[in-house]
Amino acid sequence: MKSDTVIVRNLGLQDYIPTWLAMQQFTNQRDQGTPDELWVLEHPPIFTQGQSGKPDHILKTTDIPIIQTDRGGQVTYHGPGQLIVYTLIDLKRKKLNSRQIVTLLEQSVIQLLADYQIKANAKCEAPGVYIDHKKICSVGLRIRRGCAFHGLALNVAMDLHPFLSINPCGFPDLRMTQLTEIDKTATVASISSKLVEHLIANLGYTNKLIS
Repeated sequence: MKSDTVIVRNLGLQDYIPTWLAMQQFTNQRDQGTPDELWVLEHPPIFTQGQSGKPDHILKTTDIPIIQTDRGGQVTYHGPGQLIVYTLIDLKRKKLNSRQIVTLLEQSVIQLLADYQIKANAKCEAPGVYIDHKKICSVGLRIRRGCAFHGLALNVAMDLHPFLSINPCGFPDLRMTQLTEIDKTATVASISSKLVEHLIANLGYTNKLIS
């Protein structure tokens, strides 16, 4: 399979731990000919703590589970109404380093928001995408054997209240936002294919297989 081919899997609502284990297994078992994949999904409510995550960024415990995971970064929240795209990409084959792939993910989200006449930006010191200093998208990756997994989480139409229980991504007083605060008609279903198209273009794929 050529490096310009990507498989897009629309997975719907998926529990976090089985999905995480599946990403690890996929990455461990892939070889030089394995096509890259984009997994498009949502998670039930869960906090995930990155590899370097500090416990003091969890401000209070709730009935929402907290999972220690293997991506980079600090603690964040996932829940229904948040669009997740996991990017299982052979960076060696794409000739990309970790900073470059993060930038391409951020640019894809910025371009998507521009489709809605929303001006957004990235910050070198704090990966993700921001609107007026409020964060709308988080990016966190793990790279193993030259291949990336995990990906991005874009707030679309979700309950933002659980973010108040943490310092999102390790930043005290960071406010979160979502697309419906600007466009009330937005849904995960209505924007997921648009974001995938931006990702495909920016990552240089010319052949897309939908699963």
